Amino acid sequence: MLRSLFAGISGLRTNQTMLDVTGNNIANANTIGYKSSNTVFSDTLSQMLTGPAGANAGQGGTNPIQIGLGVQLAATNTNFTQGSNQTTGGPTDLMISGDGFFVVRSGPEQLYTRAGAFTWDESGDLVTPTGARVQGYRLDAAGDPVGGMVNLNRNVTAGLTPALPAGATMTGYSIGSDGKLVGSFSDGVNREVAQLAIADFDNPMGLVKVGNTSYRESANSGAADIGVPSEGGNGSIVAGALEMSNVDLAAEFTNLILAQRGFQASSRVITTSDSVLEDLVNLKR
Repeated sequence: MLRSLFAGISGLRTNQTMLDVTGNNIANANTIGYKSSNTVFSDTLSQMLTGPAGANAGQGGTNPIQIGLGVQLAATNTNFTQGSNQTTGGPTDLMISGDGFFVVRSGPEQLYTRAGAFTWDESGDLVTPTGARVQGYRLDAAGDPVGGMVNLNRNVTAGLTPALPAGATMTGYSIGSDGKLVGSFSDGVNREVAQLAIADFDNPMGLVKVGNTSYRESANSGAADIGVPSEGGNGSIVAGALEMSNVDLAAEFTNLILAQRGFQASSRVITTSDSVLEDLVNLKR
């Protein structure tokens, strides 16, 4: 009887975890750039009562006799399929169409996100709602990225091609599908100011969630392969739009039912086992 009790308890625990994950998905159904997760169950180590035996001249082979000891949580997998496009018209609202992540820096840490609800701060840096600075590259005379990554800043005009005349100022800007920030200046010339950086991973499901719809690389995600949009398999940038959550509410409500029924069934296993144990205790009365 004890085995069935503990198997029922493991069923309660894992189905509660499924409810937790499903509830979190539903709560984030309208979170920009959110990627849903799902639970994967596996059975626990089985108790061996009789081992297998091979056939011989006098007798045929026999199979093992094993009793399962319950269920356990094997994994929580993140679904990185593309979310839907929500047009906002905001010039700093950016969406990655395809593979890749925006690169942002929060203090000393480099993080990655699909949520592109950015704004300019008072110093001209492109930032996330929590103040993490979006990373990019300066451009050379040919419009190619040079040097290491820097904060994407619209006010850095040194080294522009053609050179910026004294007194000329930026009057407008746009961000293209290649992630290039193109400024319109008061002298009537458009100049490429900077370019967004974009990162990809061999195993995105190995990334670690750190909150604020951001991720940190891990030993199993592989190192970030950082480049620019629309090159090397990276996705392109859609300005004036945001990637919505990829949560499928119909599927999540179905998962709620499955988790609830699994929890109820496991509860019934415990109740039934307790009833049998009670009958056993009362045999001598």
